[in-house]
Amino acid sequence: MKLPPVRTGGREHARDAPYMRYGHTAVLLEDTIYIWGGRNDTEGACNVLYAFDINNILGDMSHDGGGHSMGWESHDNHRWFTPKISGTVPGARDGHSACILGKAMYVFGGYEQLADCFSNDIHKLDTTTMTWSLINARGTPARWRDFHSATIIGTKMFVFGGRADRFGPFHSNNEIYCNKIKVFDTETNSWLNTATAQLLPEGRRSHSAFSYNGELYIFGGYNARLDRHFNDLWKFKPETFSWKKVEPQGKGPCPRRRQCCCMVGDRIILFGGTSPCPEQGMGDEFNLMDHSDLYILDFSPNLKTLCKLAVINYSLDQGGLPHDIRWELNAMTTNSNISRPIFSSHG
Repeated sequence: MKLPPVRTGGREHARDAPYMRYGHTAVLLEDTIYIWGGRNDTEGACNVLYAFDINNILGDMSHDGGGHSMGWESHDNHRWFTPKISGTVPGARDGHSACILGKAMYVFGGYEQLADCFSNDIHKLDTTTMTWSLINARGTPARWRDFHSATIIGTKMFVFGGRADRFGPFHSNNEIYCNKIKVFDTETNSWLNTATAQLLPEGRRSHSAFSYNGELYIFGGYNARLDRHFNDLWKFKPETFSWKKVEPQGKGPCPRRRQCCCMVGDRIILFGGTSPCPEQGMGDEFNLMDHSDLYILDFSPNLKTLCKLAVINYSLDQGGLPHDIRWELNAMTTNSNISRPIFSSHG
């Protein structure tokens, strides 16, 4: 369901609502969503921290006696707010990463608007004091980059991919796409020297990354040097520092970038993304279409899911199946018909 517009509480609170943007990050810490960074072509980049209490969303929903949602109630607290912060605030940027460890948010990289260059700094927001700090990291840092991924596993941050420039932090149209993992240890504030894996996925930007059972997964993305979108799934094992390509059962998403992936229990829910228009092939930066489809990657499928996959894979007769099962089988094999072409080259 679409949430109702968030009221800003009058003109004095209008700045508390984030303006439309791309290239930002959104993280969940306990019951609060924090959005930071991003840009649009009118307002430019942003470095204001926005917060939203999800308890207010739940409190706004009205229910009938059976627990079913009946719509939305008016709620005075149903609004964004900008926490009072202190410390060394990072410069406005987009294409950075943000991840949560304990009560802290770590921000890495991105493209800084004022400096007009890629970044490889690490900034930390302590949400208990709402204080920003620039981490004086030891070791050889990850290369300046944007639209990469950074994923926390244990107390370490694993950085993969992104767009960089061959000659340094400034963009000279000599793009490179690193496919090596860089590891930052949050306990020692150090970039670690690590081995190079023998089998590596192609470098890419605007991919998805998530962790499951202590392992790192990446999906999709785009490489402009190859002019190629991806729909491959890879698994990285930190203990052996090795990659393995994963071939899930079922029909997966088409090649794409900019999709979002969220972990819910033992499932990854993937929504949307951007791909070349069908007549353009798998490349072409400017003739793109925007998806509104949804896929589930199930790490622990139940018997019902496995049976549905068998019906699809072996083209079994569905005539004697219950209506709801036939509907689910149809949903699993029918593409969304509301994806639409867009005209954009961001991200």
